[in-house]
Amino acid sequence: MIRIEPDIGRIDMIRCALCGQAPCDNACETVRPSELLRRIWFHNEQQAVQSLPAENPCLTCPAPCEKTCVRPGEVPIRDLVNRLYYQVKPECETPVPENEERLKCDLCGIPLENPFLLASSVVASTYDMCARAFEAGWAGACFKTVCTLDIHEASPRYSAITGSDGSIIGFKNVEQLSDHSVAENMEIFRRLKAAYPTKFILASIMGQNEEEWEKLARMCEENGADAVELNFSCPNMAEGGLGSDIGQVPELVERFTAAAKRGCNIPVLAKLTPNVATMSPAAEAAKRGGADGIAAINTIKSIVGINLHTYVSSPAVHGRSAVGGYSGSAVKPIAMRFIAELGKNPRLEGLHISAMGGVETWKDALDYILLGGRSIQVATAVMQYGYRIIDDLKAGLNMYLAEKGFSSVGEAVGLGLDSISETTDTLERDTVLFPQFVRERCIGCGRCMISCGDGGHQAIRLNENRQPVLDGKKCVGCHLCVLVCPQQAIVPGKKRVALR
Repeated sequence: MIRIEPDIGRIDMIRCALCGQAPCDNACETVRPSELLRRIWFHNEQQAVQSLPAENPCLTCPAPCEKTCVRPGEVPIRDLVNRLYYQVKPECETPVPENEERLKCDLCGIPLENPFLLASSVVASTYDMCARAFEAGWAGACFKTVCTLDIHEASPRYSAITGSDGSIIGFKNVEQLSDHSVAENMEIFRRLKAAYPTKFILASIMGQNEEEWEKLARMCEENGADAVELNFSCPNMAEGGLGSDIGQVPELVERFTAAAKRGCNIPVLAKLTPNVATMSPAAEAAKRGGADGIAAINTIKSIVGINLHTYVSSPAVHGRSAVGGYSGSAVKPIAMRFIAELGKNPRLEGLHISAMGGVETWKDALDYILLGGRSIQVATAVMQYGYRIIDDLKAGLNMYLAEKGFSSVGEAVGLGLDSISETTDTLERDTVLFPQFVRERCIGCGRCMISCGDGGHQAIRLNENRQPVLDGKKCVGCHLCVLVCPQQAIVPGKKRVALR
């Protein structure tokens, strides 16, 4: 895949707010700058460059788009477009696919237009929201969990850890289940299925006993749901043996899965909690109970920040807070570990894996597909960027599949599993892969020297021109320098050297 100087374009547009109804679009008569910027942000440079006119309109343009930006002069739009023309375009070899046939897949045998579903949360909690998402291009939605409980939400109920650009890295919520009645939710299912018969409705449910699990599953099928997802994992519904309390007890997972299967003839997925050491015991119990698939992960129990003056964690509700569910990009490595565990477990063969946890870009989604996920659910990224990200999810995955010569998503499922081991004991330890400096990118900041000196093996110094110099006798190839370089001016070398 072609990139603008390995994500340098993304770094340069860090001040872009990814606006809705962006002012920069109104200032340009030739292209839509906001769409180009969004494609760069979500790793779709090839699609961006192939949407441009043949001749570069920015060469003689005074860049009014930059002046009308909500952060005037802070986003180098003209420079980024120029780089699309002169760095990306010459290397584009694969045309943008003419259709989305490669994205077609299925969930337990039921057709999906693409693998992307809204995850059970506020993003899929009303008819109008799901309808807008379907119109935008999402293949389906896992509706916010249906229950018989009387739900009253706290205010505020969200908090977050943000990056230097203000984007959400980790997101905490203390939100509970659907605050609509069961009857109201069933009416929404009927309306959605009537208006969007080809879209997938995955009904999340939570019962208080076997009878409720069975009854809710039956009602969802009768009112148009294509499949049922059993919420065994909500960290905010632990009292009374609900939510994540169930997912931590395989016997309960098996019992309530069996109850739901008695109530319906449509596929049943068990949504499992990551608040366990391993997920396989609960997943195997779900299979024994008759589950057709597993959905994972739900949010991770968390505490985010303490106010240094009030001493209350966030979100604070009348001077109190609580452990809540953590999601967003920060949880993706943990989620991937669980998906890999499920994907490698031979006792779960045949179960559909619907994967989620920190998906923002098509590359995130592909990571899960390569570990065994057959459908992908998204929530936190939609809360941050909106339903519009489906365009970038589909475009990027479609282009990747075309470049690799795959005819379908299914051909990529599980391809990354064989390279993963549960322990580090299997890794080769007799050679060193040295880092390599890319001089034209280096700005001489010395960050590599500082990190190597204080956190590594003192193998880097700066010469008289402030260029990093490697001491091969001290370097152990840990690649800390590669990670800390703000310019991505240090990359892995090409040759391994045997240890002396």
